[in-house]
Amino acid sequence: MMCSRCKKRPAVVFISSMQGSERRSEGLCLRCAKEMGLPQVDDYLKQMGISEEDFENAYDSMFDENGNPDPELLKNIGFEDITNGFRPHDDSDEEDSDEDDDGEESDGKNDLFQKGGASTMPDFFKKMFGPLEGAFSKDETEQPDKEANAKPARKKSEKTDKKRRTLETFCTNLTRRAKDGKIDRIIGRDKEIGRVIQILSRRTKNNPCLIGEPGVGKTAIAEGIALRLASGDVPFRLQGKELYLLDLTALVAGTQFRGQFESRVKSLIDEVKNAGNVILFIDEVHNLVGTGDSEGTMNAGNMFKPALSRGELQVIGATTFNEYRKYIEKDSALERRFQPVTVNEPSVDDTVKLLDGIKDYYEEHHKVKVSPEITRMCAVLSERYINDRFLPDKAIDLLDESCACASLGSPAITENEKLKSKLDKLRVEESKLAEENDKDYEKMAEIKMQIAQTTDALEKVKKEAENVQVTMDDLSKVIELWTGIPANKIKETELKRMGSLEQHLKEHVIGQDEACELVAKAIKRTRVQLSERRRPASFIFVGPTGVGKTELVKVLAKEMFDTVEPLIRLDMSEFMEKHSVSKIIGSPPGYVGYDEAGQLTEKVRRKPYSVILFDEIEKAHPDVMNILLQILDEGKINDAHGRSVSFENTIICMTSNAGSSTGTNSVGFTKTEGEVSKERAMKGLRDFLRPEFLARVDEIIVFHPLTVENYAEISKLMLRELENPLAEKMITLHISDDVYMAVAKKSHGGKFGGRDIRRVIRSDIEDKIAELIIDHADSPLSEINLGVSGDDITVDGK
Repeated sequence: MMCSRCKKRPAVVFISSMQGSERRSEGLCLRCAKEMGLPQVDDYLKQMGISEEDFENAYDSMFDENGNPDPELLKNIGFEDITNGFRPHDDSDEEDSDEDDDGEESDGKNDLFQKGGASTMPDFFKKMFGPLEGAFSKDETEQPDKEANAKPARKKSEKTDKKRRTLETFCTNLTRRAKDGKIDRIIGRDKEIGRVIQILSRRTKNNPCLIGEPGVGKTAIAEGIALRLASGDVPFRLQGKELYLLDLTALVAGTQFRGQFESRVKSLIDEVKNAGNVILFIDEVHNLVGTGDSEGTMNAGNMFKPALSRGELQVIGATTFNEYRKYIEKDSALERRFQPVTVNEPSVDDTVKLLDGIKDYYEEHHKVKVSPEITRMCAVLSERYINDRFLPDKAIDLLDESCACASLGSPAITENEKLKSKLDKLRVEESKLAEENDKDYEKMAEIKMQIAQTTDALEKVKKEAENVQVTMDDLSKVIELWTGIPANKIKETELKRMGSLEQHLKEHVIGQDEACELVAKAIKRTRVQLSERRRPASFIFVGPTGVGKTELVKVLAKEMFDTVEPLIRLDMSEFMEKHSVSKIIGSPPGYVGYDEAGQLTEKVRRKPYSVILFDEIEKAHPDVMNILLQILDEGKINDAHGRSVSFENTIICMTSNAGSSTGTNSVGFTKTEGEVSKERAMKGLRDFLRPEFLARVDEIIVFHPLTVENYAEISKLMLRELENPLAEKMITLHISDDVYMAVAKKSHGGKFGGRDIRRVIRSDIEDKIAELIIDHADSPLSEINLGVSGDDITVDGK
């Protein structure tokens, strides 16, 4: 039944009205019903999520201005062999129309559009918008109100593209983007791209799967293949192929009815088969497993399997190691259809070459200049300080944000862009005035003067704006925002820092000058990398308690590394059992805690630049020491998940009290007390450490007992720590020189070495200061003086 109002389109909305005593029924097409303002039409449009624009485009694509339908589209949405009934009754084709009407009455081909038939308004909406929701081309949505004489031309262009309607809707043509220059050049991945092209050239199972950590460049490799396809730099078998990026989210979106998702996937696969020259790229390919999965339906992975196996459908997948292991390896039928290509993280040098190759894109975008030194520092600093991400992604992000920081920090760039925009507007206005018949010469003169002034101002600013450089300050500011590490420490180079390392160690660790010298020399030797073997600097600190072993490790961590928590401390008394090895590298498969990372390996993966302290190693189980042996020898270790963890940039320190008891051995004429202490310490270490372990340690350093003078210097450092907390309370602390020696004499000779100094300061000084402040709560103190009276330390306040 045709619309009773326009006599052109099929009626899908039926209304009845009373005229006198008679009931009159009439059928309307959707467009006429909408023009008449029937509320039911708007309700259904809102319910189905169809916009006004989509509605108009749908009708434009189904019918031309004469109401003639598009048979191919109607067939796609389920209206087969009914187009004869849609022919309008016009004078030019009256006989054909009559024949069609007769056919309609005799064989019921137009039953779908009769009152009470299958195509009432909701059914018609579902058929129009359900399976092909959003399937109308961009040209239609952008120009819904084209003139009538231009519509036939548009229809013709549509028909040439109908064989790829689903492809163009749910995929992005990367080859076309490459031809249009919308893809950045790819650098340093020729080996992986060559491997992918080789797999694509196979006869069957020609589906490569790129596997790598997030940010190493898997998607970039696919874009690199698109660039080669666009330029024709591929083998003859791949000439003329096109690479499409599949959007799985768009494929699933809007499939609220059963069968819609399967219809889309089948339509997509059929279009790719029929095209014959299409390669699909599926980013996050593990999402195929389970996509569209619901009770009684097939998921996308199962629908792709037959076509993948026969070579009818070519797919490039990309996913991470974890997702590949978790989803694709479990589905062995899907796994065998993909050929894995491992994409490893590039080295720092490779990342520098990559940054040098793409920096011009960022220079043009941010209007700044990037020197080769800055690109190198981006790679080096991102590798050192940003530990939870991978190269080259983190280095590119650092370069991008540093350029933004430099651009925003330069007023000249902003002023330059403003003046350019103003100049363009003035010239447009000038051309408009010049075209007018009635010329306003006064206004034209004013605009010419403004153009001259703006041009002069632009010339002055332009020179400064075009020479804005990205500096080390910009890089350090960005890293400080990301990690919280102070910018001034980031700017300091490692070699410069090592030059003053020994001096700084001696300032903070009192009485152990020999130990500070040996540690500084070993670290300099390791960091300069004179040998090809990359292994961490390692030390064993031996000596009695309270002589500065742990303090030296803390100072070393603070001086060498700038991370927020540069010290990784493991108390070996927690590793006394055989099974404690799993705490370090993680539990093996099948055991509780397999999914959890090892205490040591995970921390080093997150912070590769750190100091590792194994406290009291004599308490650890021998199997734990065997793990340490591998770290000291190779500089790396594999965790329970098979991932290699590098210790190359760490500093390993071990402490022990072995041989620290003085006993009753006397000092002979040929040996000093230091030599006797070292012999005793080495004998104690050999009792529980194997010779090959001791041979791999860089230095075994014996700490000497502290003298009274050392105690006085340590007490001076500790008492200075009181100044800042008191200054916050507006109190000035004055300390007489004899206080330090008084504290030293009180604490010297105890069992706990330097820790006794802290105990004396707490009991004799801090307690008295606290009581004094509380007693003067009503009239706050401004000064506190520390002095000595006899053997006692006095605390006075003013």
